[in-house]
Amino acid sequence: MRADLLSRVAGLRSGRTPFVLATVVRAERPTSAKPGDCALVLADGTIDGFVGGACAESTVRLESLRLLQAGESGLLRITPRADDDQAAEEGVRTVGNPCLSGGTLEIFLEAMIPPALVSVYGEAPVARALVRVGHALDWDVRASIDPTTPIAPDTSAVVVASHGRDEAAVLRAALDAGVSYVALVASRRRATGVLEELAALGVAPALRERIHAPAGLDIGARTAPEIALSVFAEIVEHRPEVARPEDGSVTAGPVSGVALDPVCGMQVAVTAASISAQHGGVTTYFCGTGCRQAFLDDPQRFPR
Repeated sequence: MRADLLSRVAGLRSGRTPFVLATVVRAERPTSAKPGDCALVLADGTIDGFVGGACAESTVRLESLRLLQAGESGLLRITPRADDDQAAEEGVRTVGNPCLSGGTLEIFLEAMIPPALVSVYGEAPVARALVRVGHALDWDVRASIDPTTPIAPDTSAVVVASHGRDEAAVLRAALDAGVSYVALVASRRRATGVLEELAALGVAPALRERIHAPAGLDIGARTAPEIALSVFAEIVEHRPEVARPEDGSVTAGPVSGVALDPVCGMQVAVTAASISAQHGGVTTYFCGTGCRQAFLDDPQRFPR
């Protein structure tokens, strides 16, 4: 199973699909999982592989989605002792799961986030330098000279360095696609002219203000590689920051859609892959099949 899962990793990474590789690194009996067992957790909550029973899997799903959202990796400890839920230990997220069979699992959750995707338009020396510098940063930099090249949905930045060729068209396409960083490599005078051209095309002032023109931080760059460096420095400066606790511990970041299992009180990720049941027109989520069956046997015993 491990070999099959690891063979999928290359395909997921080449397809720019974010996922978490969950690997059991320690198992304290009694547990069904053993060190070396692993699973892939996708952004929709789907789990492929084995890292324990249904209750442990539910916790792995929720914590993996939290780390995936934060773009971080961490060590997860799942223990049946509920009083360990708030135990703080550097680098470890401890969750008390009363439904476990009695053992403790430690699982390393490695978030695999695709590198930032940067689209560079043009074939000028600065455009070529942008590709070289971006690759040195281990970013996914794709160059094009065709103004009609589609912009990928997860593009982080579009930089136009074409020296007057189809600049307005590419900039407008990037703005329409909602790219967070859009820039034009040009002198201040020509940048003003391009912005006026966009205004004539009906691009709203608020959108035009999002364009970094001239591109890059003012670091006194002169050569093409230096200009490319200033552009990537500006992209990094505008990248959203992730808050990290001062003690370095792994925290539970927000996840869209978290429910409480009414039977055991565990937090459960609200996904199509999670265990759930319909009752009275309401969808209720559970950490495992045991809690689900207990609820269905007598729903009135448990609060919604």
